[in-house]
Amino acid sequence: MNANQLVSVFFFYLCSLSLSAQTARIKGVILDKNNQPLENVNVSYSNIGTQSNKNGFYNLKVPANQNVKVVFTHVSLKKITITFYLDSNEEKEFNPVMSDQEEQMGEVIVTANNRKLIQGITTIEPEILRKIPGANAGIENILKTLPGVNSNNELSTQYAVRGGNYDENLVYVNEIEVYRPFLIRSGQQEGLSFTNTDLVQNVEFSAGGFQAKFGDKLSSVLDIIYRKPIQFGASVEASFLGGSLSVDAVSKDKKWSAVTGVRYRNNSLLVKSQETQTNFTPSFADVQTNINYQASAKWQWSFLGNISQNKYQYQPLTRQTKFGTIDNPMALTVFYEGQEKDKYDTYFGALKTTYNVSDNFTLKFIGSMFHTLEQEYFDIFAQYRLGEVDASIGSETFGDVAFTRGIGSQLSHARNDLDALIVNTEIKGFHDWKESQFEWGIKYTRESIRDRIIEWEVIDSAGFSLNPPIIDLPKNNQPYSPYTGPLVPYQNIRATNFNSINRFSGYGQWSMKSNIGTSEVWYNAGVRMHNWEVSGATIIGKSQTTFSPRVQFAIKPDWEKDMVFRLSGGLYHQPPFYRELRDSNGKVQPNTEAQQSVHVVLGNDYSFKMWNRPFKLVSELYYKVLTNVNTYTIDNVRIRYAANNDATAYAQGLDVRLNGEFVPGTESWFSFGYLKTEENSNEKGFIARPTDQRLKFGLLFQDYMPAIPSIKLYLNLVYNTGLPGGSPSYADPYLYQNRLNDYRRVDVGFSKVFIDHATKKENNTGWLKDFRELAIGLEIFNLFDNQNAITNTWVRDVYSKNQYAIPNYMTTRVFNVKLTAKL
Repeated sequence: MNANQLVSVFFFYLCSLSLSAQTARIKGVILDKNNQPLENVNVSYSNIGTQSNKNGFYNLKVPANQNVKVVFTHVSLKKITITFYLDSNEEKEFNPVMSDQEEQMGEVIVTANNRKLIQGITTIEPEILRKIPGANAGIENILKTLPGVNSNNELSTQYAVRGGNYDENLVYVNEIEVYRPFLIRSGQQEGLSFTNTDLVQNVEFSAGGFQAKFGDKLSSVLDIIYRKPIQFGASVEASFLGGSLSVDAVSKDKKWSAVTGVRYRNNSLLVKSQETQTNFTPSFADVQTNINYQASAKWQWSFLGNISQNKYQYQPLTRQTKFGTIDNPMALTVFYEGQEKDKYDTYFGALKTTYNVSDNFTLKFIGSMFHTLEQEYFDIFAQYRLGEVDASIGSETFGDVAFTRGIGSQLSHARNDLDALIVNTEIKGFHDWKESQFEWGIKYTRESIRDRIIEWEVIDSAGFSLNPPIIDLPKNNQPYSPYTGPLVPYQNIRATNFNSINRFSGYGQWSMKSNIGTSEVWYNAGVRMHNWEVSGATIIGKSQTTFSPRVQFAIKPDWEKDMVFRLSGGLYHQPPFYRELRDSNGKVQPNTEAQQSVHVVLGNDYSFKMWNRPFKLVSELYYKVLTNVNTYTIDNVRIRYAANNDATAYAQGLDVRLNGEFVPGTESWFSFGYLKTEENSNEKGFIARPTDQRLKFGLLFQDYMPAIPSIKLYLNLVYNTGLPGGSPSYADPYLYQNRLNDYRRVDVGFSKVFIDHATKKENNTGWLKDFRELAIGLEIFNLFDNQNAITNTWVRDVYSKNQYAIPNYMTTRVFNVKLTAKL
């Protein structure tokens, strides 16, 4: 039996096992209306329960990471029904008051507690994800308002955290790592994020210093849990950018539940607002489902599946960009021929199962498979004219190109295909004692990649072919003297890679809560191991292993002020994924080593009241020392690595966020980030890294009209200082490094709410009676119509031999109408 067959057998063996939820605890004291303890109150869920003692105290163990309906009943009092959603190993204190007057029902969703504070985790309410406007609304849209998280591309769902790049972030859905397509070059090709916000129950984000249970990446962790419905429901959203439909289904016996979402998106409205006039026909669609089967209190099945198809057909026609100064205005006019046809089909499936060995020992098994088929085909011929603009006010040709300084053309060609299959099998164990827990896990991953790259570009200026500057060729001094050397493409990348990567990883970590005097303290210590080997038809890499110890310590002093202090860090490694193994020429370098980073994070959470409403100030200082750095360049969102581990680097900064109820009943926040990150390649000296986003301000604000509270406002503001970027792709950053202009963007949304959970009345009549929520809104993207550049196009002046950086601007102001309904 070969390795592939062994993997398949092991995978399907794990998928045949069952799943039982990890546990949490609910405890408290039950009182009557006179605040006296109640004895013999039955506290139960799914026919499992306990009773309160003579002091009214109860202690109930419930499944974690799912909605659990807990019922409190007494022979002489009305019952209480409450729905809890608790995290694994979490303890929730709930002290109900039972009455003989009326039955009580409610829902408690616990999203933040002391455990989150000590881990340095940011928790985001799902409703915020669905309401805050953005050109690419969703989880990533909200992350970009947090300190330390940067992105200068509103069309992209990718983000950089504390000096890292887009490939350094972990994303989990229901504890399962998810992936994105490999060949994406620009934000407008991305379409949909993997995460469907209509299905989300809980969102947690860590920007550094995270625990050993999370995987081997250098920058951040996004941990998402999909909800498990307790009743039938449906939601619909429609706008000029597309629409979505989600359905919650529950069986009569409550054992089966499923949440399913369908999405469609068309970015034509946004892309057509750019300077390049195009025939643009994108199609981004996916279907996603999360199915759960609760066989008993101990056994549960869970399946997560996703099918996504992104089609991108792009036919540029013309472009005109004006730039320069008031004294010397210039314009670039481009005429295009040809088209681009890209397609990204992804298939993802995962099955989880857990066996609850005892009250204090749980085993969990996870198997997943990701398959992506991608193609990137284009032939685009561009002819440009660079000229001076007539700036004479009153002139008949005012604003037109009066004098042409340069002409040229460019032909770009690509036939890129990629087929990747990634299979994961994993086993986890959880041991729970009174004040401490121990977790461990072992994981095997096999990555099979089949990749063909054919890219070339020919550039012509004034009728003369330009040679690439990095190849030693005879000097081309046309038209003054004839050129006798060879004609070669300006860029030419050709490679075929058939590779497999086998990975074994594991972790163990211990957590404990204790006291030092009157102060509460929390400890967490763990270590990760990762072993991998790259092989292929013509290459065999060496076996490599890394060990990553990580620690966290937090203390909550017994002060009048509510403060928590945190210190976390460790040694973090990022073993190379396929894209990091591929060098700038497209060749795989199998012995590329793992990048290594030492993290130190010092944090403080200060909770207080202002205007008699809750607020929290979160501050973090961080420092990273990086070795074995795999240097790279970024063009839009495409990353190209050197794959030679020839650099060292560092990142340092400060993140501050103030959040709370600036408007009663709503959550808003202000964030500020300072970052400095530099790298030293081959001992040439330190220069800014491509993600050196020096300053960042973010604002997420919610408001409503006091006189008409059903009219609401949502504001999303981001300001980032300019990134090092926009230089020619061949430029040596030690000789020439350009910075883009600052990124400024404001998106605003206005909503008229007809029905929501606060205004719905059971006696509603007519067509509104079936809705739980109904709203219509107007969104304005890029409210102030700022011109934000993501890259530069470089053109030559044939007379002066100068090169000009022509900014490639992102989207302008765009209006969108959105309808949201829930049944």
